[in-house]
Amino acid sequence: MDWTQDLVVLAQVVMIDVALAGDNAVVVGMAVAGLPARQKKRAILLGIGGATVIRIALGAVALQLLAIIGLLLAGGILLLWVCWKMFRELRRPHLAVAGGAGTKTLRQAMVQIIIADISMSLDNVLAVAGAAHDSIWVLTAGLILSVGLMGLAAGLIARLLERQKWIAWAGLLIVLYVALSMVWHGWHEVAGVI
Repeated sequence: MDWTQDLVVLAQVVMIDVALAGDNAVVVGMAVAGLPARQKKRAILLGIGGATVIRIALGAVALQLLAIIGLLLAGGILLLWVCWKMFRELRRPHLAVAGGAGTKTLRQAMVQIIIADISMSLDNVLAVAGAAHDSIWVLTAGLILSVGLMGLAAGLIARLLERQKWIAWAGLLIVLYVALSMVWHGWHEVAGVI
């Protein structure tokens, strides 16, 4: 590939990232919403760091991941667990008070972010890897960009969640939809092999 082709491919990767980073950002925003204000930025930065490592590792083996039957189903089940944890947090009264101190720990937020990113980022990684073809620098730049977009959007979402609790419930429904979709398609993939 010459550099002009790489730039065209990078533009495609950017469009994919913009389209697919939203659901991940909702999860990160919801995960950090219950943290005290002083820990939110740290949680987002640590979560983005972990997501970067996860996505680069997944990107390195993306094409081999396509051959693993049941991976989508397992990711959907993991994401259902994240939904359950978020549902339990939303029912707690501390989120109802804007600017409340919160009772969630940084560790709890990090675990939610990383598990959700592992289960939800597969679509993004595979789409970016498919668009990047054999260009390692485009693949890496695309994955880093998607994580950056996720972090930026997550910070905005976390601030909105503090003011408007209904957004958290809407976000939970989005994540639940993604999880159920992954389980549905994953189950059909597994059932087709049996």
